[in-house]
Amino acid sequence: MQIHDLKPNEGAKKPRKRVGRGIGSGAGKTSGRGTKGQNARSGGGVRPYHMGGNLPLYRKLPFLRGEGFTPRNRTRYAEVNLDALQGFAAGSEVNPETLAQAGVLKDKNKPIKIMGRGDVKVALKISVHKVTEGAQQKIEKAGGSVELIK
Repeated sequence: MQIHDLKPNEGAKKPRKRVGRGIGSGAGKTSGRGTKGQNARSGGGVRPYHMGGNLPLYRKLPFLRGEGFTPRNRTRYAEVNLDALQGFAAGSEVNPETLAQAGVLKDKNKPIKIMGRGDVKVALKISVHKVTEGAQQKIEKAGGSVELIK
């Protein structure tokens, strides 16, 4: 089989309906639009959320002001995965300053959270704001320690 042998399945492609081409076509005169009214006119029709004069659904719903569903005082962390700590030597201290010097952090102003993707091969003394359970287990399994900063 070659590219020129490919064709769509039977019935998958239908020709476009040509409306307004005489009575014999089956879609002449009013061209399937009915007679008169807003939808019969060119450019006519109503917007998608129009409900015929009734109060539209989007106006019945309550307002969402400001940060409606997210907590206003949520803490956003700078996430660092374990595989980003591969460059640190055995026994070295990993803290916000050393992570910033290594170029691991995207935002130096956020508190740091260590995530569990990747593995740790060497023992590291890590002091950050938050650590996931899986990451802490991997660090301690490699002989390292975790200290949380307040």
